[in-house]
Amino acid sequence: MMVWPGNQIDRKLTVNTARGLHPRIKDRMDLTLECIRRHYLGQDSPLTETLGRYRDFFAFLECFAGFVDYFLLQDMVTAARTAVEFFMPFDDFKTPAVPRNVDNYRSFRERSMEFISARNRRIDRLLITEP
Repeated sequence: MMVWPGNQIDRKLTVNTARGLHPRIKDRMDLTLECIRRHYLGQDSPLTETLGRYRDFFAFLECFAGFVDYFLLQDMVTAARTAVEFFMPFDDFKTPAVPRNVDNYRSFRERSMEFISARNRRIDRLLITEP
């Protein structure tokens, strides 16, 4: 789904490894994107330390909206690109990152699949219009 810097800095976790292993993220793209949004605003998140090690990667895109546009993540944020549209209820990383029952899982899966389908359509449109 995403390309993350793969170089390990100071023998610490990469972005992809940290987001997969962190108990408040659990590899969820919406929660990762919220951490990135906060990174661009200079706010703390569960991935603050990790994202800070890769500041050059994020600086390349200048701002959260630039990151969203570059990686075609518009279907995961508000129209103004100022907030993330979460796949499950969100309470500042206090709620569990994984669904706790079948209904929550189904809802999470549906929202995730809707995003993936929308992003795939966005990529297809881009590929059709590119020379």
